[in-house]
Amino acid sequence: MWNYAKRNWPVTAIWGFLTIELMVALFTRTYPTAFVALATLGLSMLPAVLASRLDIQLPVSFLVAAVAFIFATIYLGEQGDFYERYWWWDTLLHGGSAMGFGLIGFLLIFMMFEGDRYAAPPIAVSLLSFCLAVSIGVVWEIFEFGMDQLFGLNMQKSGLVDTMTDFIVNCVGAALGATMGFLYLKGRQLGGPVASIEEFVRLNKRFFRKARNLREKR
Repeated sequence: MWNYAKRNWPVTAIWGFLTIELMVALFTRTYPTAFVALATLGLSMLPAVLASRLDIQLPVSFLVAAVAFIFATIYLGEQGDFYERYWWWDTLLHGGSAMGFGLIGFLLIFMMFEGDRYAAPPIAVSLLSFCLAVSIGVVWEIFEFGMDQLFGLNMQKSGLVDTMTDFIVNCVGAALGATMGFLYLKGRQLGGPVASIEEFVRLNKRFFRKARNLREKR
């Protein structure tokens, strides 16, 4: 886990900030702030820990995106009150998470077929990736509804409008993530997320044995 931090200054900066914030909050006995900082720090380290346990090599861009998203969602969203201060914050995070889940879904499905495009054509893999990402978004909205109904929270904000906006943004983000996977399988060199997929496959070749043959035939 610490190897990622050493070669990744944005992650080091976020973890360092949260550690200092935690210590200051404990010293000043502002325990709610300490709890948020600790929760954010722990969850932001989880991707690196899981990758290490599963023996998966994460591209630096993947880890930066994951840590930044968790920091923006929990610490900035709750402690910084960004959800109330900026109306677009929740929408931005929903779109970003949907795109991320679309990419993750693509990699998982592509991994199941060991990179064999003939067993699972690009359009099929991309469509399944889209469906997986949208399904995760639906489960989250059900969770928000349940929390509001059971505990009297206000996670859905304006109710139906907020929920439908989230659904639409989730679909757009999921479609973008799935499209990046489709473009990768089509051999488009566009940089950005497509380059990150390429790097993930390169770092974890044993999961994509048939992808090598695919690349050699192009």
